[in-house]
Amino acid sequence: MGPINQALVKLFEADQKYRQAQSRYEAASRDVRFQERKVNELVARLDQTHHEFKELQARSANTELDIKAREQKIEHYREQQQTAKNNKEYQTFLVQINTEKVDKNKIEDELLKLMEQVEKTQGELKALVEHVEAEKLKLAQLREQITGRLEVLKQEMDDLKPARDLAAAEVPAKHLDTFERLCERFDGEALAAIAKPNRRVEEYICSSCNMSMAPDIYNRVHSRDEPLTCPSCRRFLFIPNDLPPELAVNQPKKPKKSEGKSAEAKAGAEPPTVQSAQPTEAPQVDAPPATPPNQA
Repeated sequence: MGPINQALVKLFEADQKYRQAQSRYEAASRDVRFQERKVNELVARLDQTHHEFKELQARSANTELDIKAREQKIEHYREQQQTAKNNKEYQTFLVQINTEKVDKNKIEDELLKLMEQVEKTQGELKALVEHVEAEKLKLAQLREQITGRLEVLKQEMDDLKPARDLAAAEVPAKHLDTFERLCERFDGEALAAIAKPNRRVEEYICSSCNMSMAPDIYNRVHSRDEPLTCPSCRRFLFIPNDLPPELAVNQPKKPKKSEGKSAEAKAGAEPPTVQSAQPTEAPQVDAPPATPPNQA
């Protein structure tokens, strides 16, 4: 492979090492991140419940004020009823008093329901506060337990990052952009090795997507310096160390030494002389004497 292909392989190997270290770091911190997400969700739920509790308290307070205002109206109508000049005015004030009483009873029922909701929400709020505090304590303990391990893994990532950056600097910009896009698409698997399932047949496949490729793909990757991609998955192709040309490309069989010598001997020997066949006279054979016929 040419320098560009070799640079891509070098970058791929450095990137794989860095990603593996990153995966170990993320795996080690997974419990902490899970606990952090749990605490954040509980805190958001606590804030929402606290907001609902405040709204219920405000509605209860407004409802109590409404009840007091209607009681004042009822008292005012009663005072006016006492000074009514005739029966018609008296009945009018009586109707207004009864109407306010009915509305007041409805509002009192609503207030009872609100008070029940306030009490229920207050209990939920208290339980949530205790739950959040417990989960925060658990998060602090997890962080304390894993801090040393995370520092070691983070240092490993920091140590591998320069090698990855140095390898990336050796790849031309256009190929580097394609490499980064393939890494995002295939989770770091930007390159795919050429594989030869049957060593006796000139057939090659992409080791990532297992799709067949042209028979000359090995020679093209081996002899050219322009990166080639799999026609199916579009990953960059490279030749693995366990598939050198002597194994990848079938060589014509050489004749054995003994067979070669015998062939040369046959070719150099004079052909045998063939004598023409002369006709020969057939030997004369005396006929046996005739048998005399039987006499009557």
